[in-house]
Amino acid sequence: MQVDNQLIDKIVSDVLIKLDENPEINAGRILSSTTQSAVFENVEDAINAAALAQKKWVNTPKSIKIKVIEALRQSMHENAEEFARRSLSETGMGRLEDKIAKHRNAADATPGLEDLETRSWVGDHGTTFEQLAPYGIIAAITPSTHPIPVMLNSTIIMIAPGNAVVFSVHPAAKSTSAYAIEIFNNVIVENGGPPHLISMLKEPSMDNVNELFHHKKIDLIAATGGPALVKAAFAVGKKVIAAGPGNPPVLVDSTACLCSAARHVIDGASFDNNILCIAEKVTFVLNEVFDQFMEEMEQQGAYRLNKIQIAQLTEKALTNDAKGTIFGHPDFIGKDAHVLAKACKLEISNQVRLLYGEVSAKHPFVIAEQMMPFMPVVRVNSFAEGIEESLKAEHGFGHTAMIHSNNLENITNFTKAIDTDIVVVNGPCVSGNGPNAGEGYFSHTIASPTGEGVCTPRDFARVRRLAIYDALQIV
Repeated sequence: MQVDNQLIDKIVSDVLIKLDENPEINAGRILSSTTQSAVFENVEDAINAAALAQKKWVNTPKSIKIKVIEALRQSMHENAEEFARRSLSETGMGRLEDKIAKHRNAADATPGLEDLETRSWVGDHGTTFEQLAPYGIIAAITPSTHPIPVMLNSTIIMIAPGNAVVFSVHPAAKSTSAYAIEIFNNVIVENGGPPHLISMLKEPSMDNVNELFHHKKIDLIAATGGPALVKAAFAVGKKVIAAGPGNPPVLVDSTACLCSAARHVIDGASFDNNILCIAEKVTFVLNEVFDQFMEEMEQQGAYRLNKIQIAQLTEKALTNDAKGTIFGHPDFIGKDAHVLAKACKLEISNQVRLLYGEVSAKHPFVIAEQMMPFMPVVRVNSFAEGIEESLKAEHGFGHTAMIHSNNLENITNFTKAIDTDIVVVNGPCVSGNGPNAGEGYFSHTIASPTGEGVCTPRDFARVRRLAIYDALQIV
């Protein structure tokens, strides 16, 4: 299927212009019924359109649903490069080649209808069936770090059980998101689905988010973002599936293959300039192999900073709020390594994907989820100390952690202690979230705060039981 990108651009532009001219009219009414824009000016109109679409979608034949989801995957592939370029241009974060890979992976590896299994039991007192049913309308929040991969991934895993979705996207990615959702909405309609099965609010303000969350027709909230967003979602009192922050630590012990460990740390921490929530943020290395590991990092292509250069980078790349919370400065989040190097008065090749250097366990780069291609490396005196410091750095988020070791007892003890949704052993972070880097299913929603972990369509479905008393025992 070929999508006319110029037509989509014109649709989005016309919608936004007319909304500015006529704020009392929603985008779904401005365009003709054949266009059916998915960008809405106000919450009420978006939800009413979603409610109508959801009723139609529930009664849509399974064969059509399969066709729609496959067409969405195909449209993601067809537009992967354009989505990646627009996202990089609008947000300023990441690397183009990695963003393209993220878009393609979301298309290929997101589970769909095959994840929804029906169960049944037959016994002395009859037959019982259990099926997975939709909640209804989901309010979903998407981040600026990977706006379209999250949108596509969320769309598939949420509509597969029969839900409709109203997105409130990150303000820093609203133009790219509007462009993409018009494409996805058209694909759904062209393949037999209802318009407005997915939609988004034109202005992602906190007022609109609060109205969306509290609306009586919203049955479930899917929140992907920082602690403040997750807290706001929980405060509503509805069912929440929350993908919160992460600060994944890496522990390298004396039995690890140091060449492999260094390569995987670089691959994982530098992918899309470290804006993945599962990405390696800090590495703890046992003292007896510390120097050799640092040499291996350099051999594998990372650039080592000295103490003065780390101090210069820290001063410019990290900041804190009134409460003292440390976070990455917007001018450096998701930027290439050579941009960070300039803060240290260095000129390095754009081919260098990761900076690294030795710091203490209390360094701000260890504490903060900094989301930039600098790897703080901490020397620890024992494996027990490595676990202790990993726990502190992870902050109890329960998200992701990595260990490089060939000692099964160490691997077991680390996994039990760290207690994260994902633990990766002897590999890069991306191998912990399924294809194509690892095994298992994939999702951009890793729901640590609410316990679902790596989410699939089953997490956005409720169980319904049909119990037939004393009947249908055919054997």
